[in-house]
Amino acid sequence: MAFVITQSCCSDAGCVSVCPVNCIHPTPEERGFGSSDILHIDPEACIDCGACADACPVNAIFPADRLGAKDKVFIEINAGYYKDNPDISSGWSDVVYPEIPRLPAGLRVAVVGTGPSGGYALRTLLNRTRAHVTVIDKLPTPGGLVRAGVAPDHPSTRDVMRTFDLLHRDPHVTMATNVEIGDDVDHGQITPAELAEHFDAVFYAVGASQSRRLGIAGEDLPGSIAASDLVAWYNAVPGADGPSIPNDGTGRAVVVGTGNVALDIARILVSPPDLLARTDIADRALGLLRSQNVHEVVVLGRRGQRDAAYTEAEYRALSTIEGVEIVVHDEADGPLPDLSGPADPSRRRIVFLFHTTPQSAVGEDRLESVTVATGGREHRIAADLLVRSIGYRAVRIPGLPFDEERGHFPNADGRVVDEAGNVVPGAYVLGWAGRGPSGGIGANKQHAIETVERFIDDVANERIRRPATEPEAFDELLRKRNRKVVGYRGMRKIDRREQAAGEREGRPRVKFTEISDMLAVAGRRRR
Repeated sequence: MAFVITQSCCSDAGCVSVCPVNCIHPTPEERGFGSSDILHIDPEACIDCGACADACPVNAIFPADRLGAKDKVFIEINAGYYKDNPDISSGWSDVVYPEIPRLPAGLRVAVVGTGPSGGYALRTLLNRTRAHVTVIDKLPTPGGLVRAGVAPDHPSTRDVMRTFDLLHRDPHVTMATNVEIGDDVDHGQITPAELAEHFDAVFYAVGASQSRRLGIAGEDLPGSIAASDLVAWYNAVPGADGPSIPNDGTGRAVVVGTGNVALDIARILVSPPDLLARTDIADRALGLLRSQNVHEVVVLGRRGQRDAAYTEAEYRALSTIEGVEIVVHDEADGPLPDLSGPADPSRRRIVFLFHTTPQSAVGEDRLESVTVATGGREHRIAADLLVRSIGYRAVRIPGLPFDEERGHFPNADGRVVDEAGNVVPGAYVLGWAGRGPSGGIGANKQHAIETVERFIDDVANERIRRPATEPEAFDELLRKRNRKVVGYRGMRKIDRREQAAGEREGRPRVKFTEISDMLAVAGRRRR
């Protein structure tokens, strides 16, 4: 019986490359890759070999006859893709091997960021060059948005990090976490100019972690928070501040935006705390959610339901939350539900209001309500929490060109460019930091691979500047600038301690929320 790809698919596309009959689509070369909910297996062409399941980093592929009740719908979803796209064909295909030019010895490369983009860049560098790679991250723990952005009730998506851990221990790799790139050298930061001085190339895979603003009155009231800050808080990112939610409030939150992050937030806020207690959600978040217990989340979409940015798989996941009702209201559905008073504590529900835009956040000392407009009329929604989830921006790094209007690092096919449009030799940008906040893990993987291939071409055609420093010089700079650098051994100690704490409580892990605690466990970095 054919294999089936299910909801937790991350579009890594490792399954595509191992399929002998080319029956998994869309491939990285086809339309829809990176924006499709999931990849799909052609049930007519699948030969039931299981190679795709072995290659999947997030355990999302199963034989159709072994699917659980909630995943059986993906049999139809996989098959339906080929009915809706009759021009997509499967069948035996030839293997194409990339041309790898001869490169000079002694290449030194830095990768800034340990999320998926940085991980896939590292893998490509190790597979296609003999470069020594220094991997840098501002937090002691690796993972980027896999650790800090994936919802705690989607643990299988985080399994992709197991692949990267194998790379981090490669003899050609040096890990240097708890190291920040910037211009504050007095506080241990390393500047982009110093990286350029010590490496043939630097790949910036720093993501887009800053939420865009709504631009409405009252947006800065206590109780109004950016999605990125809320997600960082419940995912235990050190230094992330939590929302201000009273214990005796309305029991309702308003989320502006209809992307997958907005749905993640709605699902986490309204899920029964006892259900979340089985995940690796931060203890600080679990404690607050237990005490104030949000019962209703209102999700605002400026356009109609067909234009919502969330994927079908994420929307379907809402229906699996036990005891939570889903209410959808579009412009043609008549009057809005009455949301002017407190939420009903006897039920839990998520209410989607489409063709609705926020006008203002209202309150004296803190948020009390949100004024919205639907069909030319204004309405008041009583709420304790307002979350803006309308897109993301990268955060400027002093010393690197930055496009303030678009919120990313300007580049030409991954090569960083200055204000005049000239390529900055040896500087590359990956993933959301360069493309903008669109596409998931699969799209970032493809962008990372393509950018590393351009670096290889630049090296082969002598378009980079070789560093004049000795290979040991950067390690000496790190030791002088920052005495609390964490290496691979320290990272593993932190990981083991978190997992051990989780095992005692029947959870995947209990995350540290203070850098000082992480550093105490990690100990001193060995050279």
